[in-house]
Amino acid sequence: MKRIGHMLVTFTIFLLLVLTIPTVGVAQNSAQSGVLQSQTQTENAIDGFPVTLDGRPIFFIRRGVSSFSAEDRANAITQRIKRIAQNYSIALENLKIAPNPYDNSLYLSLDKEVILTITEQDARAYFSTPEVLARDGLQSIKDAIEQYRQARRPEQLLRNIIYTAIASIAFLSTVFLIIKLSGKLFPWFRALIESHVPGIKIQNAEIISSSKISFLGLRILQIIRLVFLLLLLFSYVAFVLRLFPWTRFFGESIVDHLFQSLELVLSGISKYLPNALIIAIIIFITYYLIRIIKPFFTAIERGNLVIPGFYTDWAKPTYNLLLVIIIALAAVLAFPYLPGFDSPAFRGISVFLGLLLSLGSTSAITNVIGGIILIYTRAFRIGDHIQVGDVIGDIIEKNFLVIRICTPTNQIITIPNSSLLISNVINYSISSRELNKYLILQTTITLGYDVPWQKVYQTLIEAALNTEHILKSPVPFVLQTSLDNFYVSYQLNAYTNQPNLMVIIYSELHQNMQDKCNEVGIEILSPSFTALRDGNTSTMPENYLPSDYVAPPFRVQSSDSSGQ
Repeated sequence: MKRIGHMLVTFTIFLLLVLTIPTVGVAQNSAQSGVLQSQTQTENAIDGFPVTLDGRPIFFIRRGVSSFSAEDRANAITQRIKRIAQNYSIALENLKIAPNPYDNSLYLSLDKEVILTITEQDARAYFSTPEVLARDGLQSIKDAIEQYRQARRPEQLLRNIIYTAIASIAFLSTVFLIIKLSGKLFPWFRALIESHVPGIKIQNAEIISSSKISFLGLRILQIIRLVFLLLLLFSYVAFVLRLFPWTRFFGESIVDHLFQSLELVLSGISKYLPNALIIAIIIFITYYLIRIIKPFFTAIERGNLVIPGFYTDWAKPTYNLLLVIIIALAAVLAFPYLPGFDSPAFRGISVFLGLLLSLGSTSAITNVIGGIILIYTRAFRIGDHIQVGDVIGDIIEKNFLVIRICTPTNQIITIPNSSLLISNVINYSISSRELNKYLILQTTITLGYDVPWQKVYQTLIEAALNTEHILKSPVPFVLQTSLDNFYVSYQLNAYTNQPNLMVIIYSELHQNMQDKCNEVGIEILSPSFTALRDGNTSTMPENYLPSDYVAPPFRVQSSDSSGQ
C-alpha cells in the first residue's frame, strides 16, 4: 500500500508538472510578443512572411523594399536577429530606433548596423504609423532575444534537466502502476462479466457464449488502457521536448498537430450531427415499420387472419419482398446524408458498382423474377413431389434464385428459377392438397386376345387393392387403351394419397400384378402371330366360341400338282 501511495503521489506531481512547467523557462512566450504579431493574427494569419527566432514568429513582413521581396526581407532580418541573440555581449539597450533623413522612414539599428527598416508601405499594410510600428517591433525583438538567451542559460538548462528526470520517473512509475493494477483488475472484471452476463441465444442455439462476451470486454479494456498509455507517452514526450530550446519547436508542433486533429474531428462530428439525426430518424421509422408489418404477415401464415384471394404460403415471401423494399427505400433516403456522399470518390465507386451489377446480375435478376412468379402462381411448395423434364423428386428448398430437388436416389439437383419458367412442371401433390382429388397411378400391361377382359379387370384390381398406399376408395379401375394387332393394352388406374412414394408403390404394384396373374393362370406376354392358321386354335376367348368348336386340321398341299 505504501508503494501504491508513493506512486499516486508521483503521478500527481507529474500531472502538476505537465500543467504548470510549460510556463517555466517559456513563460515569456505568453508575454506580449508585439503588436505587429497580434495585428497580423487578427487581420490575416498567413498574410506575409514571418521573422522568426527559435522557430517562433516575432512579426511578419508584408511588403518588399526596392529589389528585396517580402520573403527576402524576412530571411535577412531573421539572420540578423539570430546573430545578435547568440552574441551575449550585445546589450539589448543598444537596440534603438533611428530616423532615415533621406526618405522619412525609420529603422531599427544596433550601433551603426541596420536591422530593420520601416517604411510608409509597411505602416499602411498594418493600418498603423511608422512610429508605432517601429516601437512595437523593437519591443518584440527585445522580448524574443531575452527569451532566447534565458532558455540557454546554464541554470535554466539544469532546472529543465531536473524537470526531465522527475517527469521520466513519474511517467515510468505511472505506466508501471497502470499495468500492475490492470493486470490484477482485468481478470477479475472478466470473471465478473462471465458470471453475470448471459450468452446470446436464438431459440436453443447459443450464438455468443458468456465467455466470448467477457473476452470481448477484456479486449475493450485493454484497448482503452493502450490508448491511455499512448496519450500519457505523448504528453511526456511533448513536455520534455518543450523544456529545451533546441527541441521546443518539435514539442509545440506535435501538441499543435494533436489539437488541430482533435479540432478537425470534433468540428466534423459537430457538422455531421444534423445529418446523423436524420439518419437516426430514418432508421427508427424503418425499424418500427418492419416490426408493425411482421405480426400481420405472421397471422396470415398461421391462418389467424384470412384475406380472400391471399394464400397463406404467400405471407412469408411477401413479407420478405416488403422487407427488401422498405430497407432499400430507407437506404435511398439515408444515402444523401452520409459523409462524403457528394465526393467524386463516392460517385466513382457508385458508378463502378452500378456497372458491375448491371453487367453481372442479368441472370440473377431473371432468376429472382422467375422465383417471384413461381411463388405467386403457386406452382409448388416445399415437400411436393414434382417432375421437371427428366428430374423427378421432392422439393427440399426454394428461394428467389433456385429450387433444390431430392430424387428417389437421394441426389440433390439444383434448378434455376429461370429454367422452370420455360419448362413443364408436373406437380403430383397439388391435386390432393388443394382439389381434394387423389393422384392416379397408371401402369399398362398387354395380353393376348384369348384372355377374357373381364378376368383381366378383376385380376388387376385385386392386385392394386393388395398394394400398400393404394386407396380402397375410390376403387381402382382398368381401361383398355388400345386393340393392337396381336394383343390388348390394359391400363390399371389406382388412387394414392402418397405421391412421394411413387417409386415404391409402383414396384409393389407390379409385384402384385405378376402374382395375381400367375394365380389365375394368365400368362403375361405380348403374342405375335403369322398368317398361317392351319391346325391352330382360335385366339378368341373360350366363352365366345361355340360349344362344338374343334380346331381345324392342318391342310398341307404338295408342291407337285400331279401328285408325284
